[in-house]
Amino acid sequence: VQLMESGGAVVQPGGSLRLSCAATGFPFSANTMGWRRQVPGEGLERVAAIGSDGSTRYADSVKGRFTISRDNTKNTIYLQMNRLKAEDTAIYICWTEYGAHGGSWGRGTQVTVSS
Repeated sequence: VQLMESGGAVVQPGGSLRLSCAATGFPFSANTMGWRRQVPGEGLERVAAIGSDGSTRYADSVKGRFTISRDNTKNTIYLQMNRLKAEDTAIYICWTEYGAHGGSWGRGTQVTVSS
């Protein structure tokens, strides 16, 4: 299993960013995918997830601002992030339910929201 995130950047408060995660090595379309984020010194937070049927769920902190989507033809998921806030600053990590011990994770991409 390989999950490769991209799209992280420094952005001003109120701005937008789109993250991508390209997946290989497992049956992508049949598995739930998602995004989590990590702030140094804090726990891993679930941000958003998308099921194999396209159903989505979000953390309360990002509802109405973030949108998760998937393209099964490209084995890729996306996270569109709008109206970004300073508290969204974190390493964003791609996740799949496929794999032992709770799934598999990518290495992450840094998002910094700062003026």
